Amino acid sequence: MFDLLFRAAWTSLKHVIEDEQQFEPAAAMVLHTWNQKLDAHVHVHALVPGGGPSLREPETWKFSHPPAHENQHRSWLVDADELRVTFRQQFLRGLRSLRRRHKLQLTGEWSFLAEEAAFEDWVKPLEDISWVTYIQRPPEQSSPEHVVKYLARYMTGGPISDRRLVNHNQRTVVFRARTGATHGGSDQTEDIPVSGVEFVRRWCLHILPRGYTKTRRFGGYSNRHCERYMTECRTLLVSEEREDSAPAAAAPAATPGTAHEHLCPHCEVPLRLVWRIDRPGWSNVMNSPHRPFWYDDD
Repeated sequence: MFDLLFRAAWTSLKHVIEDEQQFEPAAAMVLHTWNQKLDAHVHVHALVPGGGPSLREPETWKFSHPPAHENQHRSWLVDADELRVTFRQQFLRGLRSLRRRHKLQLTGEWSFLAEEAAFEDWVKPLEDISWVTYIQRPPEQSSPEHVVKYLARYMTGGPISDRRLVNHNQRTVVFRARTGATHGGSDQTEDIPVSGVEFVRRWCLHILPRGYTKTRRFGGYSNRHCERYMTECRTLLVSEEREDSAPAAAAPAATPGTAHEHLCPHCEVPLRLVWRIDRPGWSNVMNSPHRPFWYDDD
């Protein structure tokens, strides 16, 4: 079922990006199985570029953009409603395929689904409800490193950090969780008391099969295409930047011997470097009081 979730999520993104935006898609995905209360809440987080090599115009970079009737200056990846419908279709198609190939363990309380008619009756309501796909742009003033750092938080550790454990005794464990049913919850928290047995049960829901790969790369990021894709992206983006920054008039010829010197814009005398402050590493920034406001390491 985890494999089906990965495949359905990627296939949906691939189809919608190619049909709507016409550039080569790529994605890095991480499996996440819990919510703040440690309940089973299986989903994937996907890091998806908002542009790529054009599928229609060779050697051309194409950014994602909204339809003509939308605000052309807003951030945009794809039509979220179309992505939801496609994701639902891909997942349910895959679910039916798993049942036909006897890949589902339909035993015990699920044994009644072994019959095709019963299985279709069970699946039918899932076709009539809206599924969830959430598209979020990076925060303002953030960089690609910020986004990767955020995604990396889901790659290590368990379903709860020590700092969220409030109290425990012989019978009860109390832990803190954010409230709210919408994406991202809220800033409000509540203390959740559960029995020790229930706490262990919830924790065990998130133990993946031995050796299971919870991080995967697709499309341009896949092992098969990554080297070619990244080389092409770098080449096209450099060309794009040169076109955007090309001066209106030709720059004056460099004075011999000063090809690599910075000149004063007023008197054209070579500038002398007297002090330089190197940019600190992201590990230092993210673990200091100066980290971005949107980054929470809980």
